[in-house]
Amino acid sequence: MWDLFRRAPKLPADSGITLDSDERVIAWSRTSSDAYVVATDRGLRLPDRDRLDWHQIHKAVWSGRELTVTPASVVEQRDGYDVMADASPVSVLLLEPREVPAQVRSRVTGSVSYTSHHVVDGGVGVRVVGRKVRGRDGLTWSVRYDSAVEASTPDVVAATGALVAEARAATTPRDL
Repeated sequence: MWDLFRRAPKLPADSGITLDSDERVIAWSRTSSDAYVVATDRGLRLPDRDRLDWHQIHKAVWSGRELTVTPASVVEQRDGYDVMADASPVSVLLLEPREVPAQVRSRVTGSVSYTSHHVVDGGVGVRVVGRKVRGRDGLTWSVRYDSAVEASTPDVVAATGALVAEARAATTPRDL
């Protein structure tokens, strides 16, 4: 583990990873397929994929050897928030995980500023989430419906909009 006075581990030259000019490496690991997983200050770079920014990752699970990341996918854009669903999970076997799993957990969790689950339709519900997105002021809002919810019915859309508005109001500073 590196600390404040030591530099982050240098990414090997043969990694094939091209970072943005102002992006910095936090942790990396070689995979079983001789590729690399790289955690940066902006997001996670997985083999054969574009970078997933931290706010785009819905779930990450570490088995002790394998990292499985489930990206979030925008299903619908509504006024003031996005409706999200899980995209296909990506699993990689890390040969020497170092700080990668801890950084993924810390940064994905750190991007979430608000989360709350509400019942909206006969015992099933919706999770309202406010996340920090690099380069944007305030929180970006999204919802994820439980699998049995009829998300497009007028009553559910109205209830969801009210829940997001309530969450926004609860997280907006009043003394600015």
